[in-house]
Parts: sequence; C-alpha cells; structure tokens
Amino acid sequence: MTITVVAVLVLVVGFLVAAAVVPFAPASARTTTYAAPTSTLPALSFPGYGATAVEATDFPESLRTSGDRKARSIASISKVVTALVVLDAKPLRQGQAGPTITFDAQMQGLYATYAAQNGEVAPMPAGLQLSQYQTMQVMLMKSANNYAGALALWAFGSMDAYQRAATTWLHAHGLDDTTIHEPTGLDAGNTSTATDLVDLGQLALADPVVKEIVGTAQATVPGAGQIENSNKLLGMDGVEGIKTGTLDQAGACLLFAATYERGGRTVTVVGAMLGGVDHDSLDVDVQRLLRSVADNFQVVTLTHAGQTFGTFSTPWRDEADAVSAKAAEVLVWGRTTVTAKTTLEQLTFGAAGDRVGRVRFTISDHDPVTVPLVLERGIEDPGVWWRWTNPFQGTAA
Repeated sequence: MTITVVAVLVLVVGFLVAAAVVPFAPASARTTTYAAPTSTLPALSFPGYGATAVEATDFPESLRTSGDRKARSIASISKVVTALVVLDAKPLRQGQAGPTITFDAQMQGLYATYAAQNGEVAPMPAGLQLSQYQTMQVMLMKSANNYAGALALWAFGSMDAYQRAATTWLHAHGLDDTTIHEPTGLDAGNTSTATDLVDLGQLALADPVVKEIVGTAQATVPGAGQIENSNKLLGMDGVEGIKTGTLDQAGACLLFAATYERGGRTVTVVGAMLGGVDHDSLDVDVQRLLRSVADNFQVVTLTHAGQTFGTFSTPWRDEADAVSAKAAEVLVWGRTTVTAKTTLEQLTFGAAGDRVGRVRFTISDHDPVTVPLVLERGIEDPGVWWRWTNPFQGTAA
C-alpha cells in the first residue's frame, strides 16, 4: 500500500514538474490589413502651343509633356550645350576663373558676323583678355553670340572641330534627338525635343559652374561691361535658371529650372517650353506651369508611430500588438501606389518595446521603406498555477 502511495506521489510530482517546465510553443501571430494611403493624379497647366516638357528631378514618374514631340529649333538654348562641351574639354572647378583667353582677330570678327544676322552680341575690344569663367558669363547670361563663337574657337580651334565635339558629347549623354551645328543657336538647324532639353537642363544643373552662372542675375565683366541675365524669371517663383532662346524659326523658348521646399526636402523642377509668341507671354505660361507642378508634391504617410500591423495571441488568452516603432512618410509626386508586407517573428514571451518583426512598404517610383515592429505591451509567462490547471496546453511539440 505504501509503495502504491509513493508511486502515485512520484507520478504527481513528476507531472507537476513536467507541466511547469515544458516550454510553450510560440504565440500565434496574425497580421492586420493595411489601408494604403491615396494620392491624386495632377492636372498641369500646359500652354496650347509648341512643345513643352517638365519633370521634377529624382521623380521620374513626374515627366509630363504637351504639344508635339518633334525636334524644334532651340535658338540660344544651344549655348548650354556649348558651355557643357567646352567644360568637358576644358574642365573648370567652381570658384576657379580658369585659363586666360586672348581674343584674336578671328574671334573679334565674329561681332560683325553675328550682328549682321541680328544676333545678340557684346563688346569685344581689341586686345581683350578674359578668363574662361568670365567668357562663359557673357555667353550664358547676356547670350552674346560672339562670345559663344569665341569660346568654341578657343577650346577646339575651329567651328568644324566644335561641331564634331558637340555631336560626340550629345551621343555620350543620350541626347540623341538633339542636333547642334554651331555654338550660338543662330542656325535654325540646331534642334532638340522638349524631353531631350529636360535632360540637358538636369546636366546643366549638375555642373556647379554652369549652375552658378545661369543663376546669376547680373555681373560686371571687363570689356563687356555690366551684363544682365536674359532670363527675366530668375529669382521669381523659385526660378534659378537656365537659358532663354529667341529666333524667328523657333519663337520664344526657355529652358528653366525652379527649386522648392516640400516635405522637409529641396526639390527641383526642370522644364522646356518651345514655340512661344514672345517672352512676356511665355514667362507667364512658365510660371503657371511651375505652380501646378509644385502644388502636386504630396507627403504620403506610410505609418504612424504605434500603428498596429499584427497581433500575437497566447493559449492563456494574452494578446499584444506588433506596432510600428516610428512614423514613416515619403514625398511623392502625383498618383502613387503603396503596398505593405508585414513579417512577424516567432515569439513566446517578450517585453514592451522588443523588436518582433518589420513592415516593408513598396511605393511606386520610390525606394522601398522598411520600418521595425515592436511589442506594444509585454507577454509574460502565465505562471505555474495556469500551467498546472491547463496541463500541456500550448506547449511545444
């Protein structure tokens, strides 16, 4: 009899010990349904003539066009190509004046040549010497054709050599719908599409020397005198460049860029408008277009801090949410699609704030964003009494 009692006691103790120490299986986990934020498709204010393209840099989905897509004469916008091609051959760092250019008789003769074509020119007195930077100022700001031609002769020795260098440079940068015959733009055969010009504008802004010059309102250059930027929009509505163009065959043209503060970051809009009647009306249309582009930047909230993305449930009816450890938002332009994929880790017990998973947001035309998930509240061991009264429930297999 005593042996039987002892045996029973041993079995009971063994049971209680086993029930108390057998590990639990991980809590069951379920994810919640994500309600994606919404955004709108912007309506832009395009003009009803010519050809226009506009794009927010770093937002490739924002590229929008209006009008025809054929190559059009680009007039003095050609000088942006000239500046970049010369800098490719004769690099210049920001803050440097560069080598000295002595304007010889051939260069000085360009004044009469271009003036006879009703082209913009600037004084170039005999014996004049200027730095490369100053020469580029007169070319880009005043749009002086004789300085553009002189710069091309200085850098390449002849107009033919310049044309070959420009063609090579255009192909190297994927501007296959752009054709440049000479450095000034007085030749109506210098043509491009509006979309190619958007790419050209982004290349111009990427060069600190060109960006600085096209963003300068006025300067005094020896020999040329005080020069003012031909871009009358400079400094208005965030406009920081880039280049005007005017020719009978081209109409009024503008390659433009503007910078705005949106969603805590700086965004740049680059565009080209070709075929306007005159620069006064074109400038109004550019301003209207830029405002419509700028107004369509939106900050999309992906998640708030503490937002629930899943729930852990235990056999002892304890629950704890997996919540986002921080808020996350992105700056987008136009209609945007957002999806979320939640991954929860295995969990048996945990303290509030423990990392328990992640949520990865996929945003159209944007890099993915990953946010860690943490326990909103702790999950604790239910204790020996629950284990004894609910033997082996929820234990690991």
